[in-house]
Amino acid sequence: MIASIAHRASGIVLFLFVPLYLWLLHGMTGSPESFASASEWLHSGLGKFSLWIVGTALIYHFCNGIRFLVLDAGFGETREIMRSSAIKVIIIAAVTAIILGALL
Repeated sequence: MIASIAHRASGIVLFLFVPLYLWLLHGMTGSPESFASASEWLHSGLGKFSLWIVGTALIYHFCNGIRFLVLDAGFGETREIMRSSAIKVIIIAAVTAIILGALL
């Protein structure tokens, strides 16, 4: 249940960051001044935190999406397997979030 709600929440986070993606794309492909502005923002604390949030949401959404595809294919439909696979996805997402935070 929580994994499903978190999957939806991570999808919403990814959707809400689309304007930021577009601004960064515009900044990185525009003039040298806009590139410098976008690069400066990316290296700021808020920029790094935003990248961490988006990266964590993307990893979780991807891993849990694969889990849901496997479940939809008819594998692991027992309650125990569904619960254990959800816990594994959360652990994978937590570990990669820590690694991503260390890299940023």
